[in-house]
Amino acid sequence: MLQFENTKVAFADKSNSYLKKAKFIFRMVASPRLVKVGSSLLRFAILIRFPVKWMVKPTIFSHFCGGETISECESSIGNLSNSNIKSILDYSAEGLQNEKSFDKTTEIILSIIKKASVDVRISQAVFKPTGIARFKLLEKVNNNQSLTLNEADEFQRVQIRFAKICDYAAKHNVALMIDAEESWIQNTIDRLVENEMMKHNKTRPLIYNTVQLYRKDRLKYMTEFSKKAFDSGYFAAFKLVRGAYLEKENDRAEDLNYDTPIHTSKRDTDTDFDKAIKFCIDNIDRMAVCIGTHNEDSVRYAVSYMELKNIPKDNKNVYFAQLYGMSDNISYNLAAEGYNVSKYVPYGPVKLVLPYLIRRAEENTSVAGQTSRELELIQKEIMRRRAKS
Repeated sequence: MLQFENTKVAFADKSNSYLKKAKFIFRMVASPRLVKVGSSLLRFAILIRFPVKWMVKPTIFSHFCGGETISECESSIGNLSNSNIKSILDYSAEGLQNEKSFDKTTEIILSIIKKASVDVRISQAVFKPTGIARFKLLEKVNNNQSLTLNEADEFQRVQIRFAKICDYAAKHNVALMIDAEESWIQNTIDRLVENEMMKHNKTRPLIYNTVQLYRKDRLKYMTEFSKKAFDSGYFAAFKLVRGAYLEKENDRAEDLNYDTPIHTSKRDTDTDFDKAIKFCIDNIDRMAVCIGTHNEDSVRYAVSYMELKNIPKDNKNVYFAQLYGMSDNISYNLAAEGYNVSKYVPYGPVKLVLPYLIRRAEENTSVAGQTSRELELIQKEIMRRRAKS
């Protein structure tokens, strides 16, 4: 039986010094006040270009990121592979909003795809739409507002970048996941992804959309789109996540006086997440799913439902995924039992990845129980090793 409490397996490739550092980092993240103050200071440091790399890289960066370049990620990729865990390289530079940076990010994504095509240790590629498109432009398109001639040209370039990345993934037979973003630009992203699914998912599930199931409407969207894909003769493919912008979504809804798109209770989010798992597994011969969660109950549900439906553990259309530096108890124990498991391995220059790290710290603080669970497991393994020595 799957045991997520088995810390010997979860931390088998972690040194004592790693565990001590991880304990220190999660203790910091466990303090909302400390995260709030630290995030504000880091944002200010970014604004005034104050050098913080010397402090950030050996601490929070090294825990949650693989390195600054793909070559620096080699050690992390290798360690994960030794435990039968694949990697998903995620170029996590955020906040750049100009054409030069969008073109550069596009080329970096292509290099990740090329790496994945020749390295069996890498399972999929991924990219964030706002890494190749201006947020305000996506928002304007989302609202069906008229574009200026310059904006129309700009959006055409976005579509070209999007198609270029997806075409390249198809050419190299690499599964590609497109991240979800805020609700007020997501419809635009959906349309872009859907077009690529129709083009490239005819013989296999290659292009994945991401659904954030803390939204009230996303289970319906996923099931309705999937049925349309089935009827049209191509595969649907989704990455399932709970969601990354909860406070931002609720604050905007309150400020602009509209009903929040977010479920009012965690229970409703959990219910939709597990319903999405069930729908995907019920239709796994016609779709693919990446179950991206740190929630042990949802993973147990997925595993038990796969067993009920006689779906092999290593079915190529079912993957589990967690973030690098988090929930190793889930990733390593799943992999040890023979399930397909990947770790998202963020990377990029420290100064460009800082916004991602700040967001990650704030998300961990707002997710009830996540940080305390990490600390509990780390402490358990430290004590186990002490008792053994």
